[in-house]
This record gives sequence, C-alpha cells and structure tokens, in this order.
Amino acid sequence: MQIALHAGAHNTDEDRLPKCLLKNAEDFAQNGIAVPPPSTYRRLIRDTLNAMGTGNPAPDARDLLLGAILGGDAPDRLVLSNENFFSVPKMAINKGVFYPGAEDKLARFCELFEGDEVELFLAIRDPASFLPAVFAQSPDTEFLDFMNGADPRDLRWSELIQRLRARVPSVRFTIWCNEDTPLIWAQLIREIAGLEHNTKIIGGFDLLSEIMSKEGMKRFRAYLKEHPDMNEIQKRRVIAAFLNKFVIEDEVEEEVDLPGWSEDLVDELSDIYDEDVFAISRLPGVTMIEP
Repeated sequence: MQIALHAGAHNTDEDRLPKCLLKNAEDFAQNGIAVPPPSTYRRLIRDTLNAMGTGNPAPDARDLLLGAILGGDAPDRLVLSNENFFSVPKMAINKGVFYPGAEDKLARFCELFEGDEVELFLAIRDPASFLPAVFAQSPDTEFLDFMNGADPRDLRWSELIQRLRARVPSVRFTIWCNEDTPLIWAQLIREIAGLEHNTKIIGGFDLLSEIMSKEGMKRFRAYLKEHPDMNEIQKRRVIAAFLNKFVIEDEVEEEVDLPGWSEDLVDELSDIYDEDVFAISRLPGVTMIEP
C-alpha cells in the first residue's frame, strides 16, 4: 500500500489541504485512494507512535490501526494529514533546529507501516514569518525562551530534510514553499492523491479564491473556460497575471512584529530562506514543487 503523509509544517495550509482532499474523497475512492477524516486517525497514530518510544509495536498493530481508521479493506493509497505529526507548535524549534526528533517520529511511522511505500509531503515557510507564527501558538511569553537561545539566522529547512533523509532513506520526499501554494494548489492535491496531472478535482482553486477578489475570480474562471487546453505551467502563469491585478493585499501581506526584530533582520532571514530553498531543490530523493 502507498501511504502519503502530509506533515505540515505548522501555519502553512492550516488544514485547508485535508479539507480539500475530503471534498474529493468519494471520487478518489473509485481509484483506490482512501482519504479518511483526520479525526479517525490523528490521535490513534500519535498514541501508537508514542507507545513505540518504549517498545516495539505488536505484530498486528498495523492491521488493527488500519481497521480502526478504514473499517474495511486496505486501499491502494492512503492519504493522511497532520501538521502536528512532528510536534506541537511550542516544540517546533529546539536545540537550534526545526522539529528536533522529527526523524525518530518518521522512523517509527515507517516501522509501523513496514512493507508499505511511505511518501512524505511537507510545506516549508520563510522563517521571518514562520517563527512569529509558531511563537504565537506557544505558551512562552518571551520569544528568546521559545527559541531556547537559537539564532534564527542559523535555522535551515534543508537541515531538517537531510536528517529525515538520513534516517529513512526509503521515503520519497515532496517539498514546496508555502508562499507558492496558491499557484500550485491543484497540483499539490493531485500529487498527494497520486493522480495524473490532468485529472479533474474539486476545489483546485479554493486557496486562490481566498486571496483574489470576487471580480478577479469571475474573470479568471471565464478565461479558463475560454482556454480549456492549457497545461499546468500555462495555468500558473495565468494565475500569476490575475493575482498581479486582483490580489487582496490584506490577505497576502504578513506583518512581522517581534521585539528586537528589525527590517534588515527580516530581509536577511528571507535571503537565507531563498538560498535554503535552492539547496533543498538539489537534494537527492527530494522533489521540489515550484511554480
């Protein structure tokens, strides 16, 4: 069985992705793709993986888990999503890295589903906006306490991915930047579901409709109807053109408000992020989805 695991990161899709997948669950099921509601598996998998920290899973743990989640025969592909898979937000930064111990969690998951083909899907985000967002979800009242002394300029998403790759080299990795998500949303849904690029889906423009004016979306859909043979690359160029004219600025602007953070530091973090994204795109065993 193929298992597509979408593991966040925090404050990227904010559960829009599993909601869109669920809209397509009935159609996907006809192609052997199961999209169970997150409520049926998030706690079960979390508790199982935590228990595996002190011992090996029972021989029938996988089958019992799948029975509880699916209630029937195993599909060809199982799609799971949980932005808290690696940790809760307050533990997203520790020991100077993103998601310390993430490799252990993923290794246990692969042990639980030994013999299955696991794929990891992960969105990353500019630390200049990611760090304030996860800090806002943390019980810490001081940002320095939340960071545990780490310098934000030292954090690298590529370091996390390399740790994961080294621990579970059999897993295929698909990575994308949260900043690009509106342009590649439909492709993300298809990739996670394991569908062909031209497969019709429901909600392929859900994210776009949140950041584009109603007038812009009306004109965009009319344009698509007039040009039904466009490929994905052409569609992204059209989306970018319509966003340039009809974007809702308040929905895409991100204010960074942290004590001691200057505009120069924010720009420096963004520059480091751009270099890190390029490094990730060159890692073996990693597919980077870009506009």
